[in-house]
Amino acid sequence: MLNGCDDGDLTIDTIDFEQVATSQGCSETNELIYKLKGQEALLIQVPLETFSTEPSPLDAPYTFNIDNSNYRVVYRAYSGAIATTNICSAIPPTTPNVTEEWIATSGVMEITTKPVYTTNETTGSTRITAYNHNIVFRNITFQKPSGPQTQETFTFGDFKSTVVSENTLDLTFDESAAQCTESKQVYNFNASSALTIDNIDPELLKNEATAANTPRTGLLSATTNKLLYRVYTGNVLSDSAFCTTLPASITLKEEWAGVAGLANVSGIIEVTTTTFTETSFKHTIVLKNVTLQKGSNTFNLGKTFLLGELVTQTN
Repeated sequence: MLNGCDDGDLTIDTIDFEQVATSQGCSETNELIYKLKGQEALLIQVPLETFSTEPSPLDAPYTFNIDNSNYRVVYRAYSGAIATTNICSAIPPTTPNVTEEWIATSGVMEITTKPVYTTNETTGSTRITAYNHNIVFRNITFQKPSGPQTQETFTFGDFKSTVVSENTLDLTFDESAAQCTESKQVYNFNASSALTIDNIDPELLKNEATAANTPRTGLLSATTNKLLYRVYTGNVLSDSAFCTTLPASITLKEEWAGVAGLANVSGIIEVTTTTFTETSFKHTIVLKNVTLQKGSNTFNLGKTFLLGELVTQTN
């Protein structure tokens, strides 16, 4: 995609794309990203996995060596105005022509990756809908028609990769929760994911109605009231996937853990208990201001999130 030729006598002394705010990618792959400015184009070609969905550590960007093979950077000047069709078309237009081409032969590409959140103003919940990748080149050397040129710091700018639909988290559950007889794990699930509480404090699920507007409360932690959100691939989830060994036809895709709670602030479990029948009680389990974390990624379930209604029998 980056093959080209020198077809004219236009001479370019410097490359400057910092004022071009928007970078683009070809198709949905992110393999080739670029910036356009009048008759100029700056192109980056990298492996698909380069743009991570895991935020980079603070002050420690991801780094990749420019080798003109797996990691390529190319600057081109053209004989006329350039558009996306000149970059991404399977058969590029015949005009404009490439008049000058610089190929990066060495250097380091630094990528600082951060999640982009969308906030539901009504519920206060947040979801990761994209990742922003800020790209800077260090000690990059371009082979120009007139010879090599090295630039100590060269800023490409931002590239945004959206979360594809197949990786969108499904947190829609029905109202009915369940509990394992032996492990006492509380769970609710849909076709592809599950929300569970391990080692739940038994005081939260006492078979005793709570007073009006006075729910029982507990805090999430890594041991007691351990909240996990898991996403699976394979057959559609059913009750058989819980309280026993996970069926071989279902595999764990990703796991998010609830962040430890802070009293009266975050990570709170509220349980309201009412009499259901003469021999049973219904426990409405609500999560308040709960954040889930996977690696450096986080998102918030919102001000209130219904895990489900659990019915328990009296002894």
